[in-house]
Amino acid sequence: MKKALIIGGTGTIGSAVAKALSTTHEILIASRSSEYQVDLASPTSIKALFDKVGTVDAVIISAGAAHFGPLATMTPEDNLLSANNKLLGQVNTVLIGKDYVADNGSFTLVTGIIMDEPIKDGASAAMANAGVKAFAKSAATEMPRGIRINTVSPTVLDESWSIYKDYFVGFETVSSNKVANAFVKSVNGVQTGQSFTVYQ
Repeated sequence: MKKALIIGGTGTIGSAVAKALSTTHEILIASRSSEYQVDLASPTSIKALFDKVGTVDAVIISAGAAHFGPLATMTPEDNLLSANNKLLGQVNTVLIGKDYVADNGSFTLVTGIIMDEPIKDGASAAMANAGVKAFAKSAATEMPRGIRINTVSPTVLDESWSIYKDYFVGFETVSSNKVANAFVKSVNGVQTGQSFTVYQ
């Protein structure tokens, strides 16, 4: 059976993706606190993760910390949280992980609706999301050995609405299961360099 490494697999989206892929893949869950521990802000930690799991067929990221706060008070240090985690954490996972992904395997990264539809206090996170999307689109043209790379851009989840509703006024929500289907499309499909939006 093929192996899928899900970074952020203990979260709402990651758990749904793990369930959706469990019939076609052996699932390996990585997070800050799971059996396979990783800190996306640390290239050393990412390398140690791949050394531990070995060759996999799919790498999925459904995590990545980002800064939310008013632009008026945002500092360069605040913005580094988004840059080092949500953006460079995912980019570095591809740069390091490409040598551990099997021929014709895949990477699926995560972005989000706020890169297309701004929200209050979301400039830093939007920057990171857009950077991930642009990186994947360009990297798809150079990935070795038939490896594909896509991104998934969800809106706010049904399950998270009570927490984030003040930020996403008027937005439609989607279920984590629907978002998981986009990850399944990326892993089991044929497309590369694509951004799969799940906004309704």
